[in-house]
Amino acid sequence: MNNDEKLEKEFSPEFRAKVRARVMELRAEEMGLRELREALDRTQTNIAKELGITQDGVSRLEKRSDLLLSTVRNYVKALGGELKLIVEIPDHKPVLLCGISDIADFKSRRPRRQRKQGGKKPAPKKQGTFRASRNSRITG
Repeated sequence: MNNDEKLEKEFSPEFRAKVRARVMELRAEEMGLRELREALDRTQTNIAKELGITQDGVSRLEKRSDLLLSTVRNYVKALGGELKLIVEIPDHKPVLLCGISDIADFKSRRPRRQRKQGGKKPAPKKQGTFRASRNSRITG
């Protein structure tokens, strides 16, 4: 007998409704990006269009465990939300961390240097280094 069957037998419909509502609350308190997107009935394709990436890119993003704050902020913004960071330290009240998204906003708006046509950047020239060739002799 599974848990649903036990609930059906042993508890009233009102109590079962309260239990299910609480389960949904607890699930809503902790979600990954994929679960959050699914809870809002959005598709990876929708989010990809908002972020300007491919659907495959959204899929890979949702599977990653280590993301930049700016990436998470942009993903949440694509869902129509706003990212807020709360710091919880034992024996202290939770604190809303501010200033982080401002830094991420600044970095994302900062223009990137344009590369010259031709592809790769040239390697920086090293000064004061000796480059030995086959015919070089080191004398002491």
